[in-house]
Amino acid sequence: MTCPAAARTVRVIGMMSGTSHDAIDAAAADCWTEGDDLVLRPLGMVSAPYSEALRAEIIDALPPSATTMAAVCRLDTRIGQAFADLAERAVDELCGGHADLIVSHGQTVFHWVEGQRVEGTLQLGQPAWIAERTGCTVVADLRPRDVAAGGQGAPLVSMVDALWLTGRSAAAVNLGGIANATLVNREGNPIAFDTGPANALIDAVVHDRTGGHLAYDRDGALAAAGRIDDALLNRLLTDPYYARPTPKTTGKELFHLAYLDPFLAAAPGVSLEDLVATLTALTARTVADTVRGVGHVILSGGGTRNPELMRMIREELPDTLVELSDDAGFPSDAKEALAFAVLGLLTVNGQVGTVPSSTGARHASVLGAIVPGTSSPPRILDGPPARLRFAD
Repeated sequence: MTCPAAARTVRVIGMMSGTSHDAIDAAAADCWTEGDDLVLRPLGMVSAPYSEALRAEIIDALPPSATTMAAVCRLDTRIGQAFADLAERAVDELCGGHADLIVSHGQTVFHWVEGQRVEGTLQLGQPAWIAERTGCTVVADLRPRDVAAGGQGAPLVSMVDALWLTGRSAAAVNLGGIANATLVNREGNPIAFDTGPANALIDAVVHDRTGGHLAYDRDGALAAAGRIDDALLNRLLTDPYYARPTPKTTGKELFHLAYLDPFLAAAPGVSLEDLVATLTALTARTVADTVRGVGHVILSGGGTRNPELMRMIREELPDTLVELSDDAGFPSDAKEALAFAVLGLLTVNGQVGTVPSSTGARHASVLGAIVPGTSSPPRILDGPPARLRFAD
């Protein structure tokens, strides 16, 4: 399927750096409407790792470390410039030199949670650098509006999952630094929440115990070489977060390297391989516990490239169809970047981008702040879309 000649189209780039804070992804798509459907034709994705110096600065500023306003200002500028560098590449390499809209999630550096309430959220990466470099209108700072409306500010991808999975009963799970799930059924409103750590704790211990020589468990090799420490796993599963009611969100404010200290004090001498196997089992168990009873589970995100994690999730869900979002029609590696492209497209068309049953907000909101470019993107939506689908 190609874009109908008479349809109004908009070319959008979505940009994302997740809680693993290792790289920036930019995914582009042509978008148009057919009836009540919003149709996307993906144009590809480009990625760029943060420089070692910038990634070190980000890590040094994250909880539980202390930081300064000077460091925050520098990070806001340098992350914004890194996003602008990749945005320029995406316009040239994916869009033939022209894009109508760029949507930047930025880099989450803090998610302020008090009890079960989110008080604030902070994403850095000044979008003015992207607008200045590309001339495109930019939508950024998408999460705070939902927080101001009493929501968790996450998982915002639930809006896109709900549109994509309309009419089906399924769960969409993204395995980033933190895992999040959107549960959709035919009868009621979708719900979404962070299930707990996906790669966050695994990455932290691998980086720490290898002295920085490894940043993550490549191909699940460490986990495959280890044995699960059942006693340690059971202690990790007692964290109160897992029993909290939804909606709920979390981040590296909770699940960071020092978080493990009291657990490891009761398991002295555990090897790196056994620890990684146990943390991988923790991710598999906490993800599986949230989707048990759902017949169809669709996985995306960096964790899908870990064969051992995928094996453990499937082992936890023997009677469930577990597949990658690629197999269900949504490019897995580009899923979150494309999701934010859709959210920004909704914003410039004056349409809401949240699902209150998923974020816990009092009402749905139009998200983000708009940094004008040299021209305005064309409006293609006269009302909220009923469904999201992909052109071949």
